Amino acid sequence: MIIKKFQANTETEAIMLAKEELGKDAIVMNIKTISPKGFYRLFRKPIVEVTAAIDDNINYRYDKTMPSKKQTYPDIIYDEPKASAEPEPEPSKESSAIEEKLNNLQSLLEKQIVEKADKPDKEEKKASNKNLACIQLIYNQLILNEVDEKYANQIISEIEGTFKKDSSMDNILSSIYQKIVLKLGQPRTISINHNTPKYVFFIGPTGVGKTTTIAKIASKFKVEEKAKVALLTSDTYRIAAVEQLRTYANILGIPLKVVYNVNEMEQARNEFADYDVIFVDTAGRSHKNKNQRDDIEGLIKSIPENEREIYLVLSATTKYRDLISITEAYSEMTGYNLIFTKLDETNSVGNLFNIRMLTNAPLSYATFGQDVPDDIDRIDPQSIAKQLLRGH
Repeated sequence: MIIKKFQANTETEAIMLAKEELGKDAIVMNIKTISPKGFYRLFRKPIVEVTAAIDDNINYRYDKTMPSKKQTYPDIIYDEPKASAEPEPEPSKESSAIEEKLNNLQSLLEKQIVEKADKPDKEEKKASNKNLACIQLIYNQLILNEVDEKYANQIISEIEGTFKKDSSMDNILSSIYQKIVLKLGQPRTISINHNTPKYVFFIGPTGVGKTTTIAKIASKFKVEEKAKVALLTSDTYRIAAVEQLRTYANILGIPLKVVYNVNEMEQARNEFADYDVIFVDTAGRSHKNKNQRDDIEGLIKSIPENEREIYLVLSATTKYRDLISITEAYSEMTGYNLIFTKLDETNSVGNLFNIRMLTNAPLSYATFGQDVPDDIDRIDPQSIAKQLLRGH
C-alpha cells in the first residue's frame, strides 16, 4: 500500500491533490488542520493535511508537467514522488547564489521582527491575562450573589473591550460598578402635586408584606410631607389584613374605606376628592388566578391613568424562578414600579438586579424590617451595586 500526505488551503483542495496523484481509487485515511506556530501564527492561516492511500497493485501516474496546486508554506516538507517523467534542470551557480542571498536576507529580517515583537507580545499577553483574571473574579462574585448568568455575561461583554492593557483591578472594578449602577437606574418614588388626588395601588402575591409597606409609606407622607392621606383596601378576603390596616389608620389619624367593586371605588373617589394621596391595598391573591387578577385590574383602570401609580411588591427572599412567574403574570395586567421587602432576611440582592433587568420596571422602595415607619427607604443603586460586588 502506498500512503502519502497532501496539504492545501482547504480540505477539498487537498483531496483533489490526492486524487490527481494517486488516482480516483485513492482512499482518504485522515484529515487534520495544521496551525502555524510561533510568530508566524500572526500572519499565516492554518492549512489542511490529508493522508491518502492506494493499493500497490493499482497503477498510478504523477505527471510533473501538470500545473501544481500545492502551496508553499514555511517549515512544511512535501512528499515528492520518487519517480519522475523527466529530470529537472539543475540551477545555475549564479541563480543559486542570488537565491541564497535572498534567503539569508529574509531570515535576517524575520529574526529582527521577532526580536522586536517578542517582548511586547509577552508583556501584552501578561497584561491581558491579568485583566482576564480580574474580570473572572468579578464575574464569579456576581454569580455568587445570585445574579443571573445571562445578565452577568451581558455586563462583562459590554465593558470587556473598554480596558487598557495595563488597567488596574480598581479601574476594572470601577467600570463594572458604574455599569451596574446605570442598569439599576434611578429609583422612581411616589409623587404628589397637591392639586389632584393621586391613587397609589399596591399589588402582589400573598405574604410579601404589602399592608405593612403601605403603613410605612403612608406614615412618611402624613408626617414628613404633611400630605392629606387616605387608605382604601379591597382585600376583603382577609379580615386580619383589614383590621391591621385599620389599626395603622387609627394611629395615623387618617380615614380607611373598604371597597368591594368598581362602583364603590367611584364612591370613594367622590369622598376623597380633596385628598392629596390615597393608598390602595389590593388582595394578595395568587398571581396564577386570572379571574382574581382581572378584579384587581378593573379597580386600577377605574382611575384615570394620569391619576394613578402602581407598585408591585415582591419579597427579596422569593426564589428567582417564582419571581419571574409573578412579574410576568402582573405584566399582563398593568405596568408597575418595583418594591422589594424583607431585605433584612437575605444576604443576596441578586434578585433585585435580575428582576430589574427582566422587567425593565423602575425600582422604587425597599423594606428591611417590621418597624413602622422606619424600616423603609428608597432603593439606593450605589448600595445595591456594592453588595453585588462584595462577598457575604
